Amino acid sequence: MSFFNSIFNILRFNKSNWKAVVLCVFAAAVFWLFNALNKNYTTTISFPLAFDYDRTNYVTVRPLPLTVRINVTGIGWNLFRRSTGLRVPPLVIPLERPADVNKIVGSTLPAFFDTQLADFQINFVLTDTLYVAIEPKAKRRLGLEVDIPTVSFRSGYIPTSDIQVFPDSITLEGPRTLITALSDPVRLQIPQGNIDEDFDEVIAVKFLNDELIKRDPPTVTVKFSVDRLVEVSDSVILEFVNAPKEVREVERKKLPYTIAIPQSLLDSFHTDSLKAVIDLKDFSRGKKKVMPQLLGMPAYSQIIALDSLYIKF
Repeated sequence: MSFFNSIFNILRFNKSNWKAVVLCVFAAAVFWLFNALNKNYTTTISFPLAFDYDRTNYVTVRPLPLTVRINVTGIGWNLFRRSTGLRVPPLVIPLERPADVNKIVGSTLPAFFDTQLADFQINFVLTDTLYVAIEPKAKRRLGLEVDIPTVSFRSGYIPTSDIQVFPDSITLEGPRTLITALSDPVRLQIPQGNIDEDFDEVIAVKFLNDELIKRDPPTVTVKFSVDRLVEVSDSVILEFVNAPKEVREVERKKLPYTIAIPQSLLDSFHTDSLKAVIDLKDFSRGKKKVMPQLLGMPAYSQIIALDSLYIKF
């Protein structure tokens, strides 16, 4: 029994003993760590990259590589600092003529990095190829127009004024191939759908490669009036222009029609202001099916129904 008591007394420490033991363990760990980090090791590290080129006159078409993997040999301290990324400057690759470089083969990189990695011996580069896409910058001033066929109106509603864009032009800057390929004017897309009231909104100028093109201004204001269409049906007397004397047969003298008129113009519209006209100039002899031209319609009105007819001469 006394034997076990002796063992217990050895393992039992008071608070001051525990502190001393912890300090000893900590000191031993620090000594071991310092000793280990002063030795040479070989390992593979991902080094951060930076490209040195004229950013005033050139721009990247796609993101440049951010890292390169290199197998190196060096002192543990340096390897530890590099692997943790603490205050580590990136490896710089100079590009004197960036537009002429599409890729950089990994085997050529040690020539760039030898002076930048003086604390290491470069064994080999694991990254096979770095792909680069940099182009000269270009700048153009282009007009702006709304792509009207793509605007979505509520059924029975139409624009009843010119579509205005403020400002009506934009300055674009970006990669030369993208900027020179853009059509003039730039067609604006209106994201709102089922429009049924006057429009006055700020619209972003967007492109397929939006992140590569700098826009000034990035947004514009688009304005236009909108009105509801009201259908009106009646008939109109047929008139001929440049009719030869030989005209002998006309299918009918009066034509029915249906038109859609903006509601705001309905009160001022008179049916007798309409004319159905057929111009027979340069028509050859025989029986012809023709579509009359309906004149005198209010602005922004639409023809819903109007019959064609046969004439003979």
